[in-house]
Formats: sequence, C-alpha cells, structure tokens
Amino acid sequence: MKKLQHNDAQEILEKYDKENQFRTKIGKWAWVVTFLGVALTVFHLYTGYFGTLPSQKQGAVHLGTALGIIYLLYPAKKEWRNTHKKVPWYDVTLAFTAMYVTYHKIFFFDSILQSRVSGYSTIDIIISILGIALVLEATRRTVGLPIVIVASVAIIYTLVGKYIPTQILSHPGFSMDRITTNLWYRESGIFGTPIQISAKFIYLFLFFGVILVHTPIGKFFNDIAFALTGRFTGGTAKAAVVASALQGTVSGSSVGNTVASGSFTIPMMKKAGFTPEFAGATEAAASTGGQIMPPMMGAAAFIMMEYLGVSYATIMLAAVVPAILYFTGIFIGTHFEAKKLKIIGLPKSELPHFKDLLIRDGYMLIPLIVIIGTIMSGFTPQRAALFGILSAYLVSLVRKESRMNVRQIVNILEQGARVALPVIAAVATAGIIAGVVSITGLGAKFASGIIALSSGHLILALFFTMIACIILGMGLPTTANYVVTATIAAPALINDFMVAPLAAHMFVFYFGIVADITPPVCLAAYAGAGIAKANPFKTGVTAVKLAIAAFIIPYVFIYNPMLVLVDVVVWKLIIGVLAAVIGMIGISSAVIGFFIRNSRIWERLVLLGAGLMLIIPEFLSSGTGLVLIGVIWYIQRKRPEEEGSTKVPAV
Repeated sequence: MKKLQHNDAQEILEKYDKENQFRTKIGKWAWVVTFLGVALTVFHLYTGYFGTLPSQKQGAVHLGTALGIIYLLYPAKKEWRNTHKKVPWYDVTLAFTAMYVTYHKIFFFDSILQSRVSGYSTIDIIISILGIALVLEATRRTVGLPIVIVASVAIIYTLVGKYIPTQILSHPGFSMDRITTNLWYRESGIFGTPIQISAKFIYLFLFFGVILVHTPIGKFFNDIAFALTGRFTGGTAKAAVVASALQGTVSGSSVGNTVASGSFTIPMMKKAGFTPEFAGATEAAASTGGQIMPPMMGAAAFIMMEYLGVSYATIMLAAVVPAILYFTGIFIGTHFEAKKLKIIGLPKSELPHFKDLLIRDGYMLIPLIVIIGTIMSGFTPQRAALFGILSAYLVSLVRKESRMNVRQIVNILEQGARVALPVIAAVATAGIIAGVVSITGLGAKFASGIIALSSGHLILALFFTMIACIILGMGLPTTANYVVTATIAAPALINDFMVAPLAAHMFVFYFGIVADITPPVCLAAYAGAGIAKANPFKTGVTAVKLAIAAFIIPYVFIYNPMLVLVDVVVWKLIIGVLAAVIGMIGISSAVIGFFIRNSRIWERLVLLGAGLMLIIPEFLSSGTGLVLIGVIWYIQRKRPEEEGSTKVPAV
C-alpha cells in the first residue's frame, strides 16, 4: 500500500511539476550524469569554503555543467521520457556543445574581457547565439514554455526598434550581434546577478535541503504538527498547516511541498470529514507559503538580498511577521470550516506526545538552529549554508537507518545537482529578460505606464503591479518572476511612489508566489487536487479563499512597513500585528461563512469590511473594525444555533 501511495505521489509530481519530467533510463550516460552532478556539487562546496572564482568563471562552471546534465536528463518532449532506453545522439551533442560554449568564457577569459573594448570576433558572436539558444531550450525542457516565450519576445523587442516609432518603444533598436554579445558576455545578461547569486548561495542552500531530507525530519515535522494541533477542532487540517509551515523552512517548492506532506495529510483530512477540494486546497495554500517561511524561503530571497544590498538576515527577519500572518489566516480558515462542518479533533490516544517527540527527535532541529544562528551572527550565507550542511550530515549519523554509506553520499551529491537544474535554467533565462530591460530602458517605460494607469494613486499602482506579478507567475517560476518584476515594477513603486525598498520588493515577491494557487494556472492546487481526487479548479478557488491573507498582507506592509521591520516602534508593531490577526479572523470568517454560527450574507459583508478596517494601520479604522466584529459576535451569540443555519453538504 505504501509503495502504491509513493507511486501515486511521484505520478502527480511528474504531471504538475516540470522539474520531475526527466528520463528514467539513460543507459551508460547515467555514469556521466553522476560524474557531472557530483563534480558540480563538490565544486560549489569547495568554492563556498575557499572562496568563489571571478563571477563570470563561477557562473560559467555553474551554468555550463547544469546545461550538460539537463540535455542528458530531460528529453525534448516529456512523452519521450520512458520511450528511449538511452540518450539520443542529438541530445548528447547538445549537452557537450552547451558545456563548451559556456566553458569558452573560462578558456578565453582574458581575450573576452579585451573584446569588450576592441570588439567581439565572429566566433564570439556565433558562440553567444548558440549559448542563448541552448539556455532557452534547456529552460523549456526543465521549467516550461511560458518563460521561454517571454524571454524570446524580449529579445525580439530589442531588434524591432528600427521598424517601429521610438515613441512606442523605449529604444531605437539594436543589431543581433550587439544584443547577443551583451546578453552572453556582460554582467547585465545571462551571467548577471541572478546566476551569480545562484552560483554563490542558492545551490548550497538547495543542497542543504537535499541532505536534510535524508534524515527523518519530514516525519518529525508531521508528528510535531499533530502533537500540537491534532486534538483541537479540525485537528487534521490544522496539523497540515503547521506541518507545511515547518516543511517550508527547508524547501522552496510549492508543488514539491504539496506532494511531500499532502500524501500524508490530505487523506487524513478527507477521513476526518473535510471535502476533497478543501483538503487539497488547505495543503496547497499552506505549502505555497513555504516560500515565504524563514529561514530558507525561496531562491528569490537570495536575489532580493543582492538587489537591495542588505544581509540575508535582514530579508529573513523582514519575512517573519508576514509569514506568521499568512499561516495564521489559513489556520483560522481551517478552524471556521471545521466548526461549520462540526469536525472534531483526533483522540489523544492516536496522537504523538509533544514532550516525548522533542526528547527523542529534537536533535533534528539542530541544522535549522545552526543556519539561523550563523546568519544572525553575521556570517555570509555561504558559510551559513556550509555549517548547515555539515550539521545536517552529523545529524544523519545519529540513527542507523539514516546513516549514509559511500554510495548514498555519491547519490546525495548527484541529487544536489539535479534539484538545482530547474533553478539554474530559470535564473539564466530571467537574466535575459533583466538584460533586455537594462539595455532598452524598458523599466522606465513600464514605470511611466503604471503611473499613467494609476493616475498617480499608490493603491491603483499596487493593484496593477499585483496583476502583472500574478499573470507572470502563472508561466514563470517564482525566482524568474521575481527577477522580472523586481527589475521592472519594484523601481516604479520605490522611485515614483516613495515606497520603502524592502516593502516594494517583498510586495512583488509575495504576488509571484501566490500565482501557484491562483486559478486558472495554479499548479500547487492542481497537485493537491490530484492527491485528493478533487476538482482542480474548485480546489484552486478554495485555496485562494484560504490564502486570502496573502492577497491582503502585501498591501498592509506597503502602508505599514513596520510589518517588514522598517522603522520599527515596538509597541506600534505589537498593536499592528494584533490588529492584523483579528482582521484575519474577520476576513476568514466572512470567506468561509461561519463565525460562531453560520453567517448570513449581510453578516459576512460586515465581517469582511471590519477585517479590512482592522488591517489598515489607523486608530479610527481599526477601532471601528473591532467594534463591528464585536457586534456580529454578540448577534450570533444570541441567535439559536439552528436559526439561519445552512445545511452542511455530506462528505
């Protein structure tokens, strides 16, 4: 039965997660993939400890090796994954061509630097065209077509200026050789900030997650969640939220989190009495929040650190309050749904004991404590990741079943590379888009467009930026989405509307993430629906209702940047957080349709308005919202439970 469940989970991953659509049979080339994967991980461990190479060389090894592995592992069509027993000759050719054109930057490093002044040769131009084409194709295979279309349109945009009036575009047009050499050889393109951060920080943190997963920490998180919340109303759903929040500390994948923890929590929620759509939505919404959950967060957080010129500790601390509010909103939503359906908690006899868990398995938290401690102590993210990796390896030695032999160590080193492949491809392609923005001045054009549409009103500018982030997030991975919106949209909010830089970047970061649960393209919700055997679209809609906080919180910290720890006054922060939590109660109860009784339409509208008032950082507004919630509480308290109640559909 366990094997069947594992196969089902893997099938769902392969269906909804492009990253898992790789070949399973590659014959003798498996040795080459293993060698390249192990070598790439060892390279990053070595440079992480002894110091990285110059950014162009570090990025070339990082991207070139990844491209070689991608072409050996990922077929041109996903349907071909299991139809070939070996890698086709053309993919082998593409793999080694991709490695050569990228390593070319290392072999001829000095002459390429000189060419920036003297001009690039014909060979350099051909290599740049090949490199860009191979990056785009590798990204299509690992991430999907939408981001490739966006990058391709961006390149075309740079070429058509001579045929279109300059008042429509933001530039006069560029030649093919100029745009390709700029994107390939200069720091403003493929080998710009995103790939540099990926090579320095992101890879090591992804590997930390791989080695930590080798320990039974996933089961430990689930047990902790059930020990803390399982006995309360709707305990299975609340445990799923807590477990996903904990899982989010070591993983940045919405779909991966949904499948990993949902394989266990979703069947339990259905058994308790929740509808399949609600069970799948709860897991998807909570798992999506993993990308904003410190200390790991998503890969984009490391790029944000570089863009803002602040430490990772600053980013991590800024995310704490929004993450708490996000998961609090989902937690409250599950509570009201459980009360509405009269779903009670699990018997204590069926739940693990919290104290016993900490005594027996508490040591598994050591790697996370090490990561947080080293970052907060002022160490670089690289050093923090290395300390975390070392501590995670030591933790794996505690139990016999998690100790690694030589073969397992080699496998984990290879898995470190495999996990990083989609991220590397995505940030490389995002570099193309960012490079075009830099070369053409598209960012200024976009900013002027936002100002014109919003007529100078911040709330409208935020709304249009939100829509752009969500639309891009439906086709782009979170990291690539952040690179694009941080390059185009965030500067408009900062420069033209005087929004705090950290708040502006967190705003676009947030809305890029929630695209994973926003219909019609909501991959995390689809994955949850696949496990729950539910309607995917209804699951996505329910996930949005549960995660409604995610659509409100970013507006809150734009107007009240103290929530991201900008210009903090402690007592004001405490009051702001308490008011926001009560506001989440009002909003969640309005969305679910239950407060202390089933709510009538007008009561839901009042609760929604009151919740929004409480979130606004202003005394009169918050006070009015609190009074309105108190009034609805009193009215429902006096009303008999049967009056005005609605029939709950059977599960």
